[in-house]
Amino acid sequence: MEKTAEARLAILGGPKARRSDPRDIFRWPIITEEDEEAALEVLRRGAMSGTDVTEKFEEEFAAWHGVRYALAFNNGTAALHSAMWACGVRAGDEVIGPSLTYWASLLPALNLGATVVFAEARPDTLCIDPSDIERRVTPRTRAIVVVHYCGHPCDMDPILEIARPRGIKVIEDVSHAHGGLYKGRPVGTIGDAGAMSLMTGKSLAIGEGGMLITNDRGIFERAVAFGHYERTGKPTRYSNAACAVTDPALRRFAGVPLGGFKYRMHQISSAVGRVQLRHYRRRMEEIQKAMNLFWDLLEGVPGIRPIRPPEGSGSTMGGWYYPHGIYVPEELGGLPAARFCEAVRAEGVETQPGANAPLHLHPFFREADVYGHGRPANFASRDPCQGPGSLPVTEMIPDRCFSVPWFKHFRPEVIAEYAAAFRKVAEHADELLSAGT
Repeated sequence: MEKTAEARLAILGGPKARRSDPRDIFRWPIITEEDEEAALEVLRRGAMSGTDVTEKFEEEFAAWHGVRYALAFNNGTAALHSAMWACGVRAGDEVIGPSLTYWASLLPALNLGATVVFAEARPDTLCIDPSDIERRVTPRTRAIVVVHYCGHPCDMDPILEIARPRGIKVIEDVSHAHGGLYKGRPVGTIGDAGAMSLMTGKSLAIGEGGMLITNDRGIFERAVAFGHYERTGKPTRYSNAACAVTDPALRRFAGVPLGGFKYRMHQISSAVGRVQLRHYRRRMEEIQKAMNLFWDLLEGVPGIRPIRPPEGSGSTMGGWYYPHGIYVPEELGGLPAARFCEAVRAEGVETQPGANAPLHLHPFFREADVYGHGRPANFASRDPCQGPGSLPVTEMIPDRCFSVPWFKHFRPEVIAEYAAAFRKVAEHADELLSAGT
């Protein structure tokens, strides 16, 4: 049967699937007079570089996650750096983490003299594969960094089963998954420490900043000593002691950051963060409702799969930052992901193939002598020999996933048009194959 003009792909001359104005459906972050007044209060009293507002934010952030300690940072990279040092990562150690992530998840380890060892991703979630972690553990392994990638919670139980008997610390990078749950537990609270970015583009956006959360007093104190020199000799809400750092081995260096870094959060960010946190659960739930509707509308469409936990699993996507889908070209006659995305864009919906480029293939990890040691920075303990072909699943992911719109508001009629664009292209993939390039 001849296809109607309405069904013809836009890239081949048909009408676009998305025609309406999306209005504010992508507006983020939501800044109101409440945020503005909180920031102005800090400015008016000249308290930008203090810690009083920040410590209130930390207290509220810890309570929100149900943990004992939270420590604020100027960005998420600093939080991850401090978490690694606080978890005992030192020169000659190894840190296992995913190659499929943003560089900040793992590069701080090199500053500590450690080596990054990359593990495979799971093709269905894009998160680190627990079954690949165990074979990469050596006596030098000090920590595992798990990234709740694209908002999907990592499979934490088997990772902890690997780490706990060996005394290996587990650090959760929550930068994509603020407010997400793993089997009913908040991500970031399951391992030894959680660290995250709170920059403007994230789902919990405060301007610029990061946070470390933990239930381990020792990790908290070491993180304070590492980059918060101004707080190592003052009282803390977490203890009746006269000093935020009670460990004598750390306290004797009070007033000087052991890492040589000044990592405190700017208090305008802290002030805005307190407001954003008060409203985050409601806003997060609206994002979840919108994103789940989008994927529900695409249920059963050939060639594409959602990245989200199964319903009833107790796991959730939190604020659903950096949303992606899985692409299955075999179901669409082998249509390349790049061509699929090109056709969807022609329908009026922005999408791109792939996600982060695999880190293990970047020349930095094999060629950059950053510290003048006469060898690449990543070869502190041994050459991990992870060139092309070493992580085949991770290396094929750029052709096996695609970005999808990140809806911030529940507008069913608008969401339906965006979903229709993906459905239209998937269901007419044969036309693209017939048309060639």
